[in-house]
Amino acid sequence: MSRSFKLPDLGEGIHEGEILAVPVAVGQEIKEGDIILEVETDKAAVEIPSPFNGRVQEIRVKPGDIVKVGDVMMTFADGDEVQAAGADKPPLQPAAAELKTAAGSAQPAMRKDGPVPASPATRRLARELGVELHLVTPSGPAGLVTAGDVRGLAAGGHTAAGVPAAASAAAAAVQPAEISVPPLPDFSKWGEVERVAFRSIRRATARQMSLAWSQIPHVNSQDVVDVTKLEAFRQKHKAEIEAIGGKLTTTVFALKAVATALKTYPNFNATLDQQNNEIIIKHYYHVGVAVNTNKGLIVPVLRDVDRKSIRELALELTALVQRTRERKTTVEEMQGGTFTITNAGAMGGGFFAPIINYPEVAILGMGQARMQPVVREQAKGDYIIVPRLMMPIVLCIDHRVLDGADAIRFLKVLVDTLEDPDELFMSMV
Repeated sequence: MSRSFKLPDLGEGIHEGEILAVPVAVGQEIKEGDIILEVETDKAAVEIPSPFNGRVQEIRVKPGDIVKVGDVMMTFADGDEVQAAGADKPPLQPAAAELKTAAGSAQPAMRKDGPVPASPATRRLARELGVELHLVTPSGPAGLVTAGDVRGLAAGGHTAAGVPAAASAAAAAVQPAEISVPPLPDFSKWGEVERVAFRSIRRATARQMSLAWSQIPHVNSQDVVDVTKLEAFRQKHKAEIEAIGGKLTTTVFALKAVATALKTYPNFNATLDQQNNEIIIKHYYHVGVAVNTNKGLIVPVLRDVDRKSIRELALELTALVQRTRERKTTVEEMQGGTFTITNAGAMGGGFFAPIINYPEVAILGMGQARMQPVVREQAKGDYIIVPRLMMPIVLCIDHRVLDGADAIRFLKVLVDTLEDPDELFMSMV
């Protein structure tokens, strides 16, 4: 019996993906869970496991192809479908286990029939935690077991139930009417041109930025930070951090300063729910950091920044940046951010106005710190000019939720913390 494997609905607004690799061949015997495709979506590069036991009969895709949800990617001969409910149901959704945020609770239940639908990352986690997947109640779409479900059972608690798509509906409800875009001229009439595919991260960035710019009234506030003391501390301890595999960058200190400011002014750690006329204030502090890759900017998220020391953040950020540039981050690591930092200073950038990462309500941009002459009061009425290391910062806010006065107060916390970082030093260990 021949069975078709289609690109499933992966949720989170993902409608297509680019084929990165096809690690199987026609005629190859495949077991359920074997990796048969590598696909890059808007969110991350994912490995797709086979939902069948059987022999590959036909491969209809190749690296570089763009496939949409529902497209047949390959067929299997003599395949036994892994879903217990029968052949009339769609194949399991391999990456969706990493595409849903868990909330609520459900009682765990025994499932005995057939292999359990779960992503490779979730299966690895289950093995590491000693969890039997058949005992886990799934919270993902189409009965998928998520990493959160596994952790919940391993902790002796309850597994998570799926989240309703209210956020997606709210976003759709506020979309403006489409603007008619005029056709482009034939540029080849004036000289030689080259066409490069607009896809993958670049295309996802375009959609996200268009959404953010169309929905959020941006206002930005600028300031400069005297990071002379901070840089002296960084230079003193960077070798110590490098010795254990981390990098003590300015962004690491900014993470701690931002967490302090977010706790002081919680409305910056929020999302506007226009559908329900509510401001959702999050009581967790997951900060996204924009990472420059050879395919564009990607924003992975560091969890619970407020609970971690400078040392811990330096190690975690270094590893996360490396995985991001190697396209090894999971979709789960790209989600759940409450605030974003983007640092153009490493590339020599100065003042700039970043676009807020929707549906967040603020973003911090950092420029390169440079030595500058600064006027200081030595005594009352007595001023001197001294060289100081000054770093430009820009805070962009959603003016529907925040005002200019809020931005000024938030920036003051950041400036005070980074200029006199004794509190940061105390959390070094």
